[in-house]
Amino acid sequence: MAVSEPPLLIWGAGAIGGTIGAYLARAGHGVLFVDTDPDHVARINEGGLTISGPIECFTVPAKAVTPESLDGIFERIVLAVKTPATRAAARALAPHLAPGGYVVSAQNGLNEPLIAVAVGGARTLGCFVNFGADYRAPGEILYGGRGAVVVGEIDGRITERVRALETLLHDFEPKAISSANIFGYLWSKMAYGAMLFAEALTEASIADCLDHPGYRGLFIALAREVLAVAQAHGVTLESFNGFDPEAFLPGGGDRAALESLATMAAFNRRSAKTHSGIWRDIAVRKRKTEVDALPGAVVALAREKGLAAPLCARLTELIHEVEDGKRRQSWQSLDALKATMV
Repeated sequence: MAVSEPPLLIWGAGAIGGTIGAYLARAGHGVLFVDTDPDHVARINEGGLTISGPIECFTVPAKAVTPESLDGIFERIVLAVKTPATRAAARALAPHLAPGGYVVSAQNGLNEPLIAVAVGGARTLGCFVNFGADYRAPGEILYGGRGAVVVGEIDGRITERVRALETLLHDFEPKAISSANIFGYLWSKMAYGAMLFAEALTEASIADCLDHPGYRGLFIALAREVLAVAQAHGVTLESFNGFDPEAFLPGGGDRAALESLATMAAFNRRSAKTHSGIWRDIAVRKRKTEVDALPGAVVALAREKGLAAPLCARLTELIHEVEDGKRRQSWQSLDALKATMV
């Protein structure tokens, strides 16, 4: 990196932002983290950010600030907060974004329209990530397994800045790509994400849920419900890490869908991150999940097209019950979702 390169601002130093930022900082890029957790910020400033896991372990010196302590204008901002925090974070970062700069959403869900309201569509990029990582403790993140990383303009153009961002991300994930169809990836992950919310109803791992013969039909039905909404909105879907959207399209045969489930299960068994971040939010961090902004959003988007999404609606209800301590994470809770299929 040339010393004159402007620093990259990463807003949200958790599993996604922390992992990406640590690798880029180690590669010599200027990185500044912003995080709302003062203990995490203090630990990064005092001892660096530590990445552990089967891929490699290292600690990189880094600088971090809380949002209220941030000063300066930045050309490139990676937004990596939880989906419910997007609106507030986008408003907070907007004064720090250069007129010709951009915000790239490295998040779950479909957050780009919210970001565009705060900073403008021309200054908003999309990013799809599927690597496995968990925030463990202040200053510590588990990087459990590699996964797809894709960036793209929200209007489908392939621009110089997207190519430059792709090149930058190669210092984290060598197989990162740019795409003219970023929403195709994001919608495919919405379907996969619905499966992960279903997994979080149980105590089981992602792979064990996807492999369970008693629930394969449920996972297929969930994906098909989400992808029917995507199709209604005119989205052309993209595949990633074993998820084959063609296999889960409404009206498709079960053989291809079962093969895709098996491939996804095998992909997850290779990762040290055994459970979803959704499961971890509930079981470990004891906090609310992103359910309203993911399966809950599918219900609202289905309604816009005159469709029903009963599985996503019931899934949202069940996750709230688990969050509120009214229901245990168990196979019985997954059975309650499966009953919606009858």
